[in-house]
Amino acid sequence: MEQERQTINGQIVDVLTGSIFPGEIVIEGAHIVEINKVPKASHHYILPGLVDAHVHIESSMLVPSEFARLAVVHGTVATVSDPHEIANVCGIPGIDFMIENAAQVPFYFYFGAPICVPATKFETAGAGISAEDISILLARENIHYLTEMMNYPGVIDQDPEVMEKLKIAKALGKPIDGHAPGLRGEEAKTYFAAGISTDHECFSYEEALEKIQLGVNILIREGSAAKNFDALIGLLKIYPEKIMFCSDDKHPDALVLGHINHLLHRAVKVGCRPMDAIRAATLNPVKHYHLKNGLLQIGDAADFIIVKDLEDFQVLETWIKGQKIAAKGKTLIPSHPAKRINNFNCNYLGVDDIRLEPESNFISVIEVHDGQLITGSSQAEILTENNNVISNVNNDVLKLVVLNRYQSNTKPAIGFVKNFNLREGAMASSVAHDSHNIIALGTDDESIVRAINLVIEEQGGISYVGPNDHSVIPLPIAGLMSDHDGYEIAEAYQSIDLEIKKSGCTLNAPYMTLSFLALLVIPELKLSDLGLFDGKAFRFKNLFITS
Repeated sequence: MEQERQTINGQIVDVLTGSIFPGEIVIEGAHIVEINKVPKASHHYILPGLVDAHVHIESSMLVPSEFARLAVVHGTVATVSDPHEIANVCGIPGIDFMIENAAQVPFYFYFGAPICVPATKFETAGAGISAEDISILLARENIHYLTEMMNYPGVIDQDPEVMEKLKIAKALGKPIDGHAPGLRGEEAKTYFAAGISTDHECFSYEEALEKIQLGVNILIREGSAAKNFDALIGLLKIYPEKIMFCSDDKHPDALVLGHINHLLHRAVKVGCRPMDAIRAATLNPVKHYHLKNGLLQIGDAADFIIVKDLEDFQVLETWIKGQKIAAKGKTLIPSHPAKRINNFNCNYLGVDDIRLEPESNFISVIEVHDGQLITGSSQAEILTENNNVISNVNNDVLKLVVLNRYQSNTKPAIGFVKNFNLREGAMASSVAHDSHNIIALGTDDESIVRAINLVIEEQGGISYVGPNDHSVIPLPIAGLMSDHDGYEIAEAYQSIDLEIKKSGCTLNAPYMTLSFLALLVIPELKLSDLGLFDGKAFRFKNLFITS
C-alpha cells in the first residue's frame, strides 16, 4: 500500500548542525524521507518537537492521555516521565496503568522505573518496589531509565539495596536520574560517582555549576511550585550541551497556558542563543535518555513543530509520526475513557482526632517559601483553646495534619506551618508527595476535619472548606488523577485555587505547595503521617520545644 506523501516548507532548524535554512521536509507515512534546501520558503520555523526532560504526569491531576492532549498544543511531543507518584500508591500495577493509558494517544511517554518507593522509611506508602522489582522493570523495553534517586544518604552511606538498584541500571546501560538538593563537596562527588547523571533540584547557580563540573547534566525546572529558571538559566550560555528543561510537577491550569515552549521564550528573552535553548528542549534529552522521537533528520519519525518565530516560540502546529495533532492553539487528539485504579482505606475523622494537648509553650514551625520545595524551620508560641493547641491565624501559624490513607484507625500526625496566610477555612489533598497520604491545613479544627472528610468521601481529591461553602475535585485514580477531560479539570482547579486565594492565601500554587510539605527528602522541616521530620538530620523531631 502506497504511503501518503506530505511536504512541509519553512525555515528548518537543524539542531545537530546548529544551522537554519529555507527548506522543505518530505514525509511518507510516519517518517521523513527527504529534506531539501529551497530558494524561498515560509517565514515560519520548523524545529523538532519539544521534550519535558523530567515530569510526574500524575501532578497534573490528569491521566497520561489527557496530559498529552493539553501538552501538544504547546509543542511538547515527549516526556521523560517518572511514575513514582502512582507507584507509591499502587506499586507496579500503577506503573502499568500509566503505560496502558499513555498508549491510547499519539505521544511519546518515556516511563522510568521508580527507585525510591517508598521515598523513605519514615512514612507510610501504599506499596514498595524492591531491587528485584527494579530488575524486572528495567528489563522491559517500555521502561527507559531509573528514576530520581532521592535517598542520597543511602547512596553516600552505600546502603546495600540502594547500591543494588543502581548496579542493575548500570549493567543494562539505562540512565539514572538524580535528586540531590543542596548536596555539595565530597558528598556530591560520592553521590554522582555512583553512576547518577542528572539533577533537577539545584537551589543556586553555584551548586549547579559545581555539579556540571562533576559531569552532571542539569535540568532547569519551572513547575507550578518549584522554580529555578532564574537562578540557573545563565548556565545555558556557558554549558549548552549540559542543560535540559523540565517542569517536574505542573498543575492543569498551568499546562493549559504553556509548557516547555515558555522556557524557550524566557531563555531567549534573557539573552540565550535560540539554538542553545532549542537544544536544551530537544537534542540534549534525546541523546541523554536515548529517546526515539525524531530530531528533524532524514529517516527520523516526522515529529516536529511549526512556530511563528524564535523569540516568542508561539506554536502554530504540532506533528507526531507524520500526523498533525495540534493546530491554531487547539488539540486534535480526542479524549479516551480511563479505567480506575486506587488504594484507599481510612476512616472519617472527628474533631477530637486532631486535638493536640500542649507539652510546652513553644513549637517548631515549618516555613514555606513560595516557588521553592525547600522549607525553613522556626519557632512559635502556642495558642490554646480548652487545652488544645490551635491555629494562630493572626500570626499565620496554621495547624497541619497528615493522615495515613492506607490503614484504617490510624492517628493523624500534627504539625504547624507558616506563610500560607490563609485567613479562614481549610484545604486538604490526597496528593502529598511522595507517599500520598491525606494532607490538610486550616484556620480551625472543624474546617480541617471537614476538608479531610470530603477527600475521604471521594476516595481521593482536593478540597476547600470556607465559612459558607465547600468545593472538592474528585481524583478517583489513585487519589492523584481525574478521569475527566483535561480542560474541564483545569477550569475546576482554577476555580478552587481562586477560592483559596480569596481567603487570604498569598502563595502562587497553594495546593502544589501543600502537597510537598510531606516530602521528607527535601530539607528542612516536613511532616509525614508518622510525625515531624528534620530533613537535614534525616530523623524525626519533637514538635514541642522543651529546652
